[in-house]
Amino acid sequence: MSAEPSIPSVWAREAARREPQGLSRDRIVAAALQLLDEEGLDALSMRSLGKRLNAGATSLYRHVANKDELIELVVDEVYAEVEVPGPVGHEGWRDSMSAAAGSLRDMILRHPWVAGVLGQVGLAYLGPNLSHASKRMLDILTAAGLDPAEADQTMSAVMAYVIGMVTSETAWLAMVVRSGRTEQELVEGLQEVQGHLSETPAAQEHNDAARYRDDSFAFGLDLILDGLGTRLSRRA
Repeated sequence: MSAEPSIPSVWAREAARREPQGLSRDRIVAAALQLLDEEGLDALSMRSLGKRLNAGATSLYRHVANKDELIELVVDEVYAEVEVPGPVGHEGWRDSMSAAAGSLRDMILRHPWVAGVLGQVGLAYLGPNLSHASKRMLDILTAAGLDPAEADQTMSAVMAYVIGMVTSETAWLAMVVRSGRTEQELVEGLQEVQGHLSETPAAQEHNDAARYRDDSFAFGLDLILDGLGTRLSRRA
């Protein structure tokens, strides 16, 4: 009998071979992603997934040990959508980090369930797509002039900002869907109930709710990158 992997992660062991009926880890992940996008995290279970695949739970467990492993795999699958530019040295690091952060935000908005699991994924950083995106971000930051430890902490700060902001966005957009209104209609209705909100400078400047979310995200990200730019300029 083979020894248990030293790290309790789906990435620490080999994938099972494809079964005669065509069931494989890739096919399971694709079906799980479709289910999550259509019905959300609460709808995902090994039983519900088995029904989609016309397979018993026992067959699924030959490829994925449990739901936690399945989530690791699906999170890594959607991380393939995150585009991170290559390192460009001292001059272009800011545009590259902005592009990477924006791409991560866009990915989560396309797959809102991701916001609810990123803090629970555990060792998902071992996945090839997430690992690749992380490495490219670190390359941007080290090329800009940070040492490896600083680059790692900076990447963590940027990621925490993006995930925190998009978690709020996805919760808000879910409420919009439940309301049966458009986003703009819901905002205008809230402003009527709480009239003081319409008097804020931000509300006066923006009459497009989606654009306001975009601008708010960009403003907060700029604050973080401004701080990083100041640190780098001191060294220069």
